[in-house]
Amino acid sequence: MKKSILIFIVFFFFAGFATAGNIFKTKYDYQADVKVYSCDYDYQADLIVFVCGYDYQASGKDYLWYFVDYDYQADAKVFFTKYDYQADLKVYFCKYDYQAKWNNKGNKFVGTFSGK
Repeated sequence: MKKSILIFIVFFFFAGFATAGNIFKTKYDYQADVKVYSCDYDYQADLIVFVCGYDYQASGKDYLWYFVDYDYQADAKVFFTKYDYQADLKVYFCKYDYQAKWNNKGNKFVGTFSGK
């Protein structure tokens, strides 16, 4: 009995560290944690994002995103706005993971997408 409880505790302890930057795209702005605008150029963005193919690749970093199918799987819910003035955060989607970073490290959303 004690062994199974110990295994259960250890599993959930390490599961907390295994979370990634799982993002859910909402249909309406009131459902989102953050309203996001997708920029055309990297210098316009607060955050340069790389979209991973698998959730384990996001590794708990704000700038590595993996889009999930359901809102309960997400670390953060985002709504993509049509205009930049409607957004809380401006992002640029890059081609390679090494390009991903915060351009504005003083932004209030630092740590929001990491899953920690």
